[in-house]
Amino acid sequence: MPVEWKTTNMRTRLSLLAAIVLLVGLSSAVSIYLTAENAFEDGLVHQFEHSKRYRHDLEVIGGKANVLADDFYRWFAGLWHGKSLAVTVGWISVIISVGLFLAACNLPSQSRSEGLSDQD
Repeated sequence: MPVEWKTTNMRTRLSLLAAIVLLVGLSSAVSIYLTAENAFEDGLVHQFEHSKRYRHDLEVIGGKANVLADDFYRWFAGLWHGKSLAVTVGWISVIISVGLFLAACNLPSQSRSEGLSDQD
């Protein structure tokens, strides 16, 4: 029996949407994880960017905040490559799904909202 969208309430729609987001997001994350390789990084570039000289030059130019900003940038950029992309997609889908589910739980049910409008 197909679901009649006109008769379903918003709570049911949001719960169904949360389940769809979770299913699609986690299945996408699994497929990305299985097909992706770890991010390839050139050995010389990696050695240079983690050398004491490079970090010292960063600190001389911009202070400790510049070193922290460079570390944050490298961490954030690393989230979008290889197997870490799969983990990122998985967590984003879980967070969105939980948000939709909590929004659905906090909505009043259709029968309660109809009962309140009858009393007014």
